[in-house]
Amino acid sequence: MFSKTSLNPNYRKNDWGYKIDKFVQENKQDLAALVWGLFLEWDKSNDILGIDLKPKPHFVRCSRQAIEELNENVNCNLQEVLGILDGLKREEEIAAIAIGSGEIKLINFKPELPPPLCFEQATATLDQLIKQLEENLNNLFTLN
Repeated sequence: MFSKTSLNPNYRKNDWGYKIDKFVQENKQDLAALVWGLFLEWDKSNDILGIDLKPKPHFVRCSRQAIEELNENVNCNLQEVLGILDGLKREEEIAAIAIGSGEIKLINFKPELPPPLCFEQATATLDQLIKQLEENLNNLFTLN
């Protein structure tokens, strides 16, 4: 069996991509609930959740237009991301973008329960989910 570290020796526990993967693994249901709740709050727009790592990890709203403009500015290197977003089945899977220093990472997964059910079962409000998940992110990124 392969692990990320065995396939890519540059992928270390202190890399921001590794930390984002760890955050997603540890918070799948709450993250799915948040993404679905924001989708509803944003009137079912094509916007997606962003995780901006600077100055400290926090959530941002990423419009489809902003992602398309970024794609144009980076010689269309985000075509695959746009393709995944075009085919996204929001009732079944989650998509978000993590934004690091000069890099982005697509977060895309299918939670055990459908996102609407994750949201329905959440015991926290959207504001509480945002606060808790941002706190989890900050704790992960301040640990060495």
